[in-house]
Amino acid sequence: YLIHWPRSELRHESWQALVELYQSGRAKNIGVSNYTIANLEELMERSNQAPAVNQIEFNPNVYRRQAPVLAFCKRYGIVVEAYSPLARGGLESKVLADIAEKYGKSPQQVTLRWCIQHGTVPLPRSTNPNHVRGNLDIDDFELSESDMEAINDISR
Repeated sequence: YLIHWPRSELRHESWQALVELYQSGRAKNIGVSNYTIANLEELMERSNQAPAVNQIEFNPNVYRRQAPVLAFCKRYGIVVEAYSPLARGGLESKVLADIAEKYGKSPQQVTLRWCIQHGTVPLPRSTNPNHVRGNLDIDDFELSESDMEAINDISR
C-alpha cells in the first residue's frame, strides 16, 4: 500500500494505519508516493517504520531535481519506484537518440536502462504489445559511465 501524496493533514494517521497493517502481516510492504526529503524525514521522525518504497517521477527530464531524493532513499534503504520513466512520451533528445544508436536500442530502452542503473524500479506504461516487449528487452546491455552522465545532463 502507498500513501499517494503527502498533502493531507491526515498523512500521519494514514501512515500509522499502514504501519499497523504491515506489523499485523496484512500488508507485505508499505510506502509513499511523491514524498520529498522533508516529507520523508518528518515521517521517519514520527514513526519507527521507514517506508519500503517512495514512488516518484524519475526520468532524464527531472533527474537533477530528483537526484537528492534518490540519494536520501538509497541511504535509508527505501526503494525508489520511477513513475513516468519515459516522461509520458516527452523524451525528445539528440543525446538519447545518439546513445540508443550506439547500443542498437531505442531511446526508450536506453532510458529504462538508465533508470535501472540508477537503482530505481522503472514503471513504464504502455498498452502497445510491441512497446511492452521492447521495455522488457533491456537486460543485455549496460550504459557506460560517460553515457549515464550525458543522460543525467539532459535535465540541466
